[in-house]
Amino acid sequence: MLELYLIRHGIAAAPESYESDDERPLTDEGVEKTKKVAKRLSQLKLHFDLILTSPLLRARQTALILQSAGLSSQMEESDDLGFDGDIYNWLPWLKTWQQGGGSRLALVGHEPNLASWAETLVWGSSRGGLILKKAGVVGLTLPETGSPVGHSYLFWLVPPRLLL
Repeated sequence: MLELYLIRHGIAAAPESYESDDERPLTDEGVEKTKKVAKRLSQLKLHFDLILTSPLLRARQTALILQSAGLSSQMEESDDLGFDGDIYNWLPWLKTWQQGGGSRLALVGHEPNLASWAETLVWGSSRGGLILKKAGVVGLTLPETGSPVGHSYLFWLVPPRLLL
C-alpha cells in the first residue's frame, strides 16, 4: 500500500509583483502558516520517504519547511508538478519509485493540478469538485499493483485551519 499526500504550497505573494509567476515566494504569513501545518503533521507522526516538489519557488519553499519540520530527509523537484504537469506523464516515475520500496510520498504543488490529480486517482477523471486550500493536504491510498487511476482511496482532505 502506498500513501500519497498532496500538499498545496502556502500563501504566496501577489502575481502582479513579479515578472514571472515561477518567482513568486511565500509571504511572511504563508511561511508562518505552513510552518504550523508542518509542525502539526509532525505531531501526527507523519514521515515521508520523499517530498517531491514543483520547481516553482513557493512550492520549493513549502517543501523545505516540511523537510525542516522533520517530515522527510529526502526532497526532489519534478517538472510534472509544475503548472503544465500531467499526471499521466508522472505515473511511470511513481511506478519506478514504488518498485524501489517507497511507501509514503508527499507531493507539493499547485491548484488546480493537485485536486485534479486526486480526482483522477480516485474517480478515474477530473471532475472539478475537490478544493485544496493553500497549505491544505489530501491523503490517498494507492494500490500496490496495477494502475492507481480510478483505484485509489481518499482518506484525508484537510484544510489548513484544521491543522493550525
